Parts: sequence; C-alpha cells; structure tokens
Amino acid sequence: MPGLIGKKIGMTSVFSAEGKNLPCTVIEIKPNVVTQIKTIDSDGYNAVQLAYDDVKDKHSNKPMIGHFKKANTGPKRKVIELKGFVKDWKAGDVIGVDYFASETWLDISGISKGKGFQGVVKRHGFRGVGDQTHGQHNRLRAPGSLGASSYPSRVFKGMRMAGRTGNDKVKVINLKIVKIIPENNLLVVKGSVPGAKGSYLIIEK
Repeated sequence: MPGLIGKKIGMTSVFSAEGKNLPCTVIEIKPNVVTQIKTIDSDGYNAVQLAYDDVKDKHSNKPMIGHFKKANTGPKRKVIELKGFVKDWKAGDVIGVDYFASETWLDISGISKGKGFQGVVKRHGFRGVGDQTHGQHNRLRAPGSLGASSYPSRVFKGMRMAGRTGNDKVKVINLKIVKIIPENNLLVVKGSVPGAKGSYLIIEK
C-alpha cells in the first residue's frame, strides 16, 4: 500500500523491445516530503504523512506554514497519509521517484474527469431504442420504466438514472512500469490513469 503523490502530465506512446507501440501515461513525481509521523501513542494509529508540490506562503495559512516548518520545508499544496511503510521514515525526509525502482506493477488512484449532469445512455451505457417506429417519437434516449406503479409505489434505491457523472475517486490496479526517468522525476506506466492533465495522483506499490 505505501506509495507517493504524483501529478499527471499526459499520455504518449512508447515502443517496447518487441516493437509494439504501447499507450503510456507520463507522471511527474517530484520529491515527497515526510511532514509528520503518526503513531499509536500520539494519534491512535500508525501512518506517514506526505506533502507534495510547493506553494507560496500567501496561498497557505499560518497553522499549515508552522506545521511544514517543523519538517524543515515550505508550504505544500497536497497532503496525504499512507499506512504500511516498512522503512522508518522521519519528519523532513525526502522520497523521490526512485522509490519505485524495484517495482514492476503499481496501483494508481485519482479523481476522474467530471462530466456534469448526464443521461442514462452516457452515464450507464443504456442502448436506447433502435428505431423510431411504434410511437417512439423523441424517447430514444429515455431510461424507460423505473418500476411498478401500484406496488411498492416507489423507486428502489440504486436505480440507474440520470445524474452527476464523473468527479469520483477511481483506482486503476496493476499498471506496469515502462520507464523511470529519475533525473526528470518522471514515471511512465502502461495504460491510462484517471483524471485530467495536471491532476494529483496517489501511486501505490
């Protein structure tokens, strides 16, 4: 489970040793700073708090500036906690992209692109009516029946209907590492990851 915070740069393609053209995602993983060590004695659980992406003092508040100062670092934009680190890190330690050098597969989670309010065809993949015969005037993309009217006279929970689409936390598991470029803090993985360009990702072993 332990991992790092990164930022999605975009997608590209890389040729493998066999000559196959692989679709890949480029992720920037600047050094993550350990800002706090949570312990059972002080906090009730064990975890490591990581911070990522520098931000100006004017875009942070005084409590957070003081919190980061304890770890001898400046204000950060993204802060997370992860459990399960094997190594005993200390506040102020810096973890780079080479942390994944010995790994082959990763799990990556992020916030998917928001699509706004969408109908059932786009949101749930409903087929819609194939033709406009039998009085199907302008109801081609309608959801159809939502349930019985006499009993139980209500719509069951979980009914697939129109609504807000996207902007949810999504995890993609077992993405293969294609290349690590430590001098540029870049990680290249095979396949796509959730989120738009510039969005934050949590990369886990």
